[in-house]
Amino acid sequence: MKWQQVSGTAEQKVPFEVICLADAIRQGTFQKAYLVLGGEGWKLRNFYIGGGLKSYLVDAEKVEILTLEAFVGRSNQGRL
Repeated sequence: MKWQQVSGTAEQKVPFEVICLADAIRQGTFQKAYLVLGGEGWKLRNFYIGGGLKSYLVDAEKVEILTLEAFVGRSNQGRL
């Protein structure tokens, strides 16, 4: 989970987190990963949750980037 209260460096760390999670999946440790973005300070939130990184990073499609609200909603419904 990454929290961004105001503009700053957490936003720049998202691609690296996706790379790390995709690598864990590739190693067979996990089948899917979620990266949850919370807080109001995201300038690139729509780009990230809209799949904007998928064309730039290997296996990025296996890492789903969600807002905190979307993640909680799925969790409550047992759809993770």
